[in-house]
Amino acid sequence: MAIWKIHPVVMGTKVFDKGMMTYQHDYGKPYTIPIYCWYLEGAGHKILVDTGEMHPIQSKDREDAIGGRIHTFEHGLEKWGLKPEDIDIVIHTHLHNDHCENDYKCTNAVFYVHQKELDHITDPHPLDFRYLEDFIFEIREAGQIRAITGDRKEIAPGIDMVYTPAHTAGGMSVVIETEAGKAIITGFCCLKENFFPPKTITAMEMEVIPPGTHVNVYDAYDIMLKIKEEADILLPLHEPEFASADTIP
Repeated sequence: MAIWKIHPVVMGTKVFDKGMMTYQHDYGKPYTIPIYCWYLEGAGHKILVDTGEMHPIQSKDREDAIGGRIHTFEHGLEKWGLKPEDIDIVIHTHLHNDHCENDYKCTNAVFYVHQKELDHITDPHPLDFRYLEDFIFEIREAGQIRAITGDRKEIAPGIDMVYTPAHTAGGMSVVIETEAGKAIITGFCCLKENFFPPKTITAMEMEVIPPGTHVNVYDAYDIMLKIKEEADILLPLHEPEFASADTIP
């Protein structure tokens, strides 16, 4: 079994109401989240999970809020000796714009994404304004997309994709074998607090907090419990804790 290292690189941020992350909790509280591109290093492959924002706002206020540097796509990859054209695989958790804006730069990559994400980005519901078809135009025209319809084993040795439609209909979590055990990058937008709620939440007999935006809140709750149980290392998709980390584990 191949062993991987995970390098979280901040390639964008959002400042919004915290309730967008934490269902029925902390509404009205301004919060800054990092938008990650995760570089997976190992087994001879150059793999990214998501590609972040095309034009991230790079400001001291936002960097102070997340506790780490904000990079452009090119500079973020350069930190690890990479260029966009070096990437051979991109795994998408989902296709909301902040997770795929730099796809077109990875001209030599194969892109793995759930078919439901492709369906929704071409015909989004009005509530799903975060889907913008323009961001996948080039890779679709170039035939770089590999659509999947459920769990997908062995994208590369030691890397699996698990179908987790909590935040979007085609959400995919990424399971990665590391020297410290099984790491899971969630396929849904959430924080560490979603998995480890404060006592005010657990006192109501809730073990997790579903994502603030979701497909079905009850299903999302159950999906989160399953991911929490299976992961040795939990990597919630927008947790600020990883903004200052070079490598996990």
